[in-house]
Amino acid sequence: MRFLLDSDICSANLKRPAGLMHRFVQHAGRLHIAGIALAEIYVWVYRRQNAARTVRRVEDDLLADVAVLDFDAACAQEFGKVRAKLLRQGISVPTTDLMIASVALVHDLTLVTHNTNDYCNVPDPHVEDWLRP
Repeated sequence: MRFLLDSDICSANLKRPAGLMHRFVQHAGRLHIAGIALAEIYVWVYRRQNAARTVRRVEDDLLADVAVLDFDAACAQEFGKVRAKLLRQGISVPTTDLMIASVALVHDLTLVTHNTNDYCNVPDPHVEDWLRP
């Protein structure tokens, strides 16, 4: 099984690495992050007091453990298909969350997030919460 990490899981790992370190070690080589989620992490980083230190942690620690997946044409097509289906049902999902879910769907990855409610309306995602006790 391969995993796509949502930004909340990555920021939790950066805040207190010991809390998720066993998961990162257990699934080494099978961890991915969408470029969109990485952008969210950089927003979080640059809002912090000591941004330079945290940027180094993102680059040296996080990006050493995960592969970045781009939002490409296949992801855009999946996004359009899923968004259209949801809109026909009267369901709205935040754009960024649906873009991240589309990357997971295209690459057949299990989406790891603590914000499981953000993805509950997306059809067919495999979702895990590594922060839930």
